[in-house]
Amino acid sequence: MSTTTPRATASARRRPGPALLALLAALVSLLAAAALTAPAASARAQAAGPVPAGTLTEVTGFGANPSNLQMYVYAPVNVTAHPAVLVAVHYCTGSGPAMYSGTEYARLADRYGFVVVYPSVTRSSKCFDVSSPQALRRDGGSDPVGIRSMVDWTVRAYAADTGRIFVTGISSGAMMTNVLLGDYPDVFAAGAAFAGVPFGCFATTDGSEWNSRCAGGEVLHTPQEWGALVRDAYPGYTGRRPRMQVWHGTQDDTLRYPNFGEEIKQWTNVLGVGQTPASTDSPVADWTRTRYGATGDRAPVEAVSVQGVGHGVYADGMGARVLRFFGLDDSAPGPGPDPQPGACRVVASTSAWSTGLTASVTLTNTGASPIEGWKLGFTLPAGQTITNGWGATYAPASGTVTATNASYNGTLAPHAAVTIGYQANHTGDSAAPGVFTLNGATCTKG
Repeated sequence: MSTTTPRATASARRRPGPALLALLAALVSLLAAAALTAPAASARAQAAGPVPAGTLTEVTGFGANPSNLQMYVYAPVNVTAHPAVLVAVHYCTGSGPAMYSGTEYARLADRYGFVVVYPSVTRSSKCFDVSSPQALRRDGGSDPVGIRSMVDWTVRAYAADTGRIFVTGISSGAMMTNVLLGDYPDVFAAGAAFAGVPFGCFATTDGSEWNSRCAGGEVLHTPQEWGALVRDAYPGYTGRRPRMQVWHGTQDDTLRYPNFGEEIKQWTNVLGVGQTPASTDSPVADWTRTRYGATGDRAPVEAVSVQGVGHGVYADGMGARVLRFFGLDDSAPGPGPDPQPGACRVVASTSAWSTGLTASVTLTNTGASPIEGWKLGFTLPAGQTITNGWGATYAPASGTVTATNASYNGTLAPHAAVTIGYQANHTGDSAAPGVFTLNGATCTKG
């Protein structure tokens, strides 16, 4: 099991508070074994070509790096042609080599042929910057820019598949996973965060790395508000969004358990799927797994709650489940950034006036089998509220909405279509929703 640590309060201008110093001191003994067993990296590599296979190697001169991160790379002997890339982000007081030795991702890379990048913090706290204004916007500076440069270097060196770039992290690394998916949705296909917090939750403006209210689970927002924080990191972006897997222990007293629910709210909103799970199960005793937007291994959002476990939720064997979600293991249906689309197509348009609009939505069954009963999910743009509708019942009136079939149009034969609509108030954004799901599966548009 890899030991995880909380995010510390150190900054360039501030010393950690007494409580955090005591907490970090208590964790030193737990980290000692991992630190002692962390292998020394091989000779540094500066060339643009691949690093020595089968050994952890530090790479220097990899590109823009405003916060002086270190980059470590592990490439297996059997690396595949155009491999996938996994970025594995360490916890506070950790390092790239400690993440390498304390998790199973290198072993899994040996099995499946992908390349692993281990970013490593050099600032005194050894925590990633997930709180500064620079970190919380695309190309704003700080750690996310350096990690993006590491990805670009790896893509060039290995002719890697840009559709299969993934990120996972623990504690501070989990927070950075959330940040990277918000800043660079066009780079990462999916992320997996162990004991993290939502994008933007740790934001500060005074130079501090620590946000006590967020750590305590006191920062609560609506799904739409959380989603807006992500969208504001890259204004105007309309492309695909990465899928998200989140893990949290119910007894986490460092980044408290309410953050788990807030992450779910954020990423279901970003991905345009409903707040109600499409499936709930318990794959392991004391685990509760919920999936949103689809029921399979590659749902848009997957959340695993681990009963009775604290901040050290990550355990050996969980990495294989991360790979299952990413689609990097042999049992997955194949790699790619999005869940498989359902047998549906949606055409949506709006006609607006000063503070109102009318929307028309046509849903087509593009499959070979009839659909018996349907629920069409979508997220209204900020400021829109449905006032009435036809052809379906709509709930709730704003945010992430589900339109449920009427009694007379619940059956859709193959290639049949149904048109529904609604009227809504708006505060300036009169656009139609961008993503639609039919019974949890993503529909194509157009």
